[in-house]
Amino acid sequence: MSDSLKLQAPVAPWYKHRWPWLLMIGPGLSVVVGSTMGYIAFTQPDALVVGDYYKQGKAINQDLRRDTVASDLAMSSKLSYDVAAARLSGSVHSFGKAYRAPLQLHLAHATQPEKDIKLLVQPDAAGNFSVALPMLERSRWQVLVENDKREWRLSGIWTWPLQRSIALHADEEL
Repeated sequence: MSDSLKLQAPVAPWYKHRWPWLLMIGPGLSVVVGSTMGYIAFTQPDALVVGDYYKQGKAINQDLRRDTVASDLAMSSKLSYDVAAARLSGSVHSFGKAYRAPLQLHLAHATQPEKDIKLLVQPDAAGNFSVALPMLERSRWQVLVENDKREWRLSGIWTWPLQRSIALHADEEL
């Protein structure tokens, strides 16, 4: 045996060196993050995708007719939310006079349909109503006010709490 082979220190196996491990951290993290994202994507489907576009298109035409009816009746509404009392209150008028028939209020959450709020309210003789509502989440709400027979509708966007109240007028929608 030569002298140069005797002086060399024994070489440790690859897994005892730090460089292979440091080089594997990046690809290893990519696999973990990719797997996690894939799991989230497959277990929580996107709620914004609609399966039957034709049926939804027909429904849009019906909604446009309801907007026209609301405009013909000169419908208007105002809603506000009182945090301290946990109450949603408002009023509905037709031709400037109180509207007294039962109403359906629908507050649709911008991205999470399970947080939508549907309320049935009965206005008093002055067209005012008030209903208990637990804490209204900070969000951009699609507001829909319609009569119980769904003959007309008022709709608008309410960014609560940036807007303390919202006023809906039929003529603004057309």
